[in-house]
Amino acid sequence: MQRRNFLSRTGLAAAGLAATAGCIGDSSDTGTGTLTIATYSSFTGEDTAGNWLKSAFEEERSDATIEFQTPENGVNRFVQRKSEGAQVDADLFVGLNTGELVRADEQLDERLFATVEGDVEGADAVDPSLSFDPDGRVIPYDTGFISLVYDEGEVDGPGTFDALLEPAYEDALIVQNAQQSDPGRAFLLWTIDAKGPEGYLDYWEGLADNGVQVLSDWEPAYQAYTDGEAPMVVSYSTDQVYYNGEGVDMSRHQVGFLNDQGYANPEGMAQFADADDPELAREFMSFVLSEAAQKEIAVRNVQFPAVEGVEPGGDFGEFALRPPEAVTFGYDELAGDVDGWIEAWARQIAGG
Repeated sequence: MQRRNFLSRTGLAAAGLAATAGCIGDSSDTGTGTLTIATYSSFTGEDTAGNWLKSAFEEERSDATIEFQTPENGVNRFVQRKSEGAQVDADLFVGLNTGELVRADEQLDERLFATVEGDVEGADAVDPSLSFDPDGRVIPYDTGFISLVYDEGEVDGPGTFDALLEPAYEDALIVQNAQQSDPGRAFLLWTIDAKGPEGYLDYWEGLADNGVQVLSDWEPAYQAYTDGEAPMVVSYSTDQVYYNGEGVDMSRHQVGFLNDQGYANPEGMAQFADADDPELAREFMSFVLSEAAQKEIAVRNVQFPAVEGVEPGGDFGEFALRPPEAVTFGYDELAGDVDGWIEAWARQIAGG
């Protein structure tokens, strides 16, 4: 899975999440002494949360070695391998969301991930509102809130979903393709929450008639916004955390919560059922939930901590905005429906 890559003020700079892992014990206890973690590419670059986690965990566990995999098709690579009876050549997946878990369960007869509930120290401190796996396989480690980012010099904050259909917002909004993009998928689900499964396509027809622009993923969408192609873009409510600073025009980084809401998009980590070293995988998961790691993930990934009571402070504490109300679809609500909703949207709106 690939999530957003943040734009630097002079160009594009990667800043996302990814998972890394370390080993504990000697090789006789942990097999190879190496933990292989699959994630998306923007989590593993320089100055990212993943790079920090790798260094910090390997320093704490001197006998640990962490290796990353960043498959282009994310968790789908492992769904395919499992369905073909091939080896799942990783121990842990970091960056899983609700819809991906639902699709993996629907496409496989066997479980791709192991149940870890009760076996990961610190998991009981995770905000229960972020948990999205009823079977205890996935542990959230951070969350973002999908919102609008807009230029208040060009438009007023729309306030509601219905306002986006008004002439004042003609050609004003850039969104991401829900087939390819996490924020795009989350925004689509947010509209389904607001308009219902029977009304969301009509709403999107209204957006299309009002000139909404659908681009592939977060990076090209935000670049188009930065280039002035439209005064609003679907993004994250932590936008000001990254962009505040001397010489920055913060009027171009206003956060809008439609209907006083933001769509919560928690990310989780899950141990593969076929992991070579499940004990080490769970040790790393516990490390990710430690206070120090949660603060670093929040700051470096510009997302909110999953563990309750963790306050990153600094710019994050000052500029990260939580919506008045968080909405999201749970596992049971998406099961059997999410693929159909996205496919119908793609046929009618995205021409896919």
